[in-house]
Amino acid sequence: MSDAFLRDALAGLTAVPKTLPGKYLWDETGSDLFDRICHTDDYYPTAQEATLLPRAAAAVARDVAPGVTVVEFGSGASRKIRTLLDALPSPSTYVAIDISGDYLEAAIRRLAPDYPGIAMMPVCADYSKPVRLPVAAGPGGILGFYPGTSIGNFEPREAALFLDRARATLGPSLFLVGADGTSDPERLQRAYGGADGLMAAFHGNILTRLNRESGADFDRDNFRHEIRLCPDPLRVEAHLVAIRPATYRLGGHTIAFSAGESIRTDTSHKYTADAFRTLATASGWRPRALWQTEGGRFTLHLLQAEG
Repeated sequence: MSDAFLRDALAGLTAVPKTLPGKYLWDETGSDLFDRICHTDDYYPTAQEATLLPRAAAAVARDVAPGVTVVEFGSGASRKIRTLLDALPSPSTYVAIDISGDYLEAAIRRLAPDYPGIAMMPVCADYSKPVRLPVAAGPGGILGFYPGTSIGNFEPREAALFLDRARATLGPSLFLVGADGTSDPERLQRAYGGADGLMAAFHGNILTRLNRESGADFDRDNFRHEIRLCPDPLRVEAHLVAIRPATYRLGGHTIAFSAGESIRTDTSHKYTADAFRTLATASGWRPRALWQTEGGRFTLHLLQAEG
């Protein structure tokens, strides 16, 4: 276990209420589970984004010059990037940033043979912190890419900080970012509750990581997965709820749970198009274009940072 993981886990599990940082959901197992979640019928963001991304990619391709360097934050399985790379005029480099090193390397090995003319640069890093790119901008400049609804996993202040740091990482650039403003409770419950059990496995895996990497003794069977829909700001919270009172060990510390006490493992904030543009503008980006699904719930935003 990294020192940062143990330090963050102890800080969260000894706080009131208990939390674990969502970024630690993304080891190789967690990344694989989430990739499977994205292909379920109930997880609507994947299908909605799939309808928008080809249109957005074609429009962005008209705005960038040949030789662009593409930088993806939270690249995961590097599936969505194919739509962008296929549309762009002769991209020179793909920089994939992800926190799960093994999963990242495997994704790049699968991707690279299909794009022999593009330099592939995997960067294992926590992109919620400042990241230094391993390459200068290509002759076509830099295009950042942050698809899905991951911007919602940050608290609003942290989202603003991420956008500010991304601007520092990318420099003068364009940035294509996804956001979701869905508010229908039934739809959110189906998507994040995961009746097929994959969401429960995805969030419970963080306890398995703690056991494996730190010698902790959490009993996965004593925790059930639960989501909570919260207003103001609108968000979905994921929790692991203790079924019975129990005491566990982590890094030489004792972590006690009462029955019904929970660990918040992740949050998905929902942004309307206007709310996200306000957030981006406050972080130094200029909104340039917008694509949205019917009803305007899922959106893709093209932002620009000047030199």
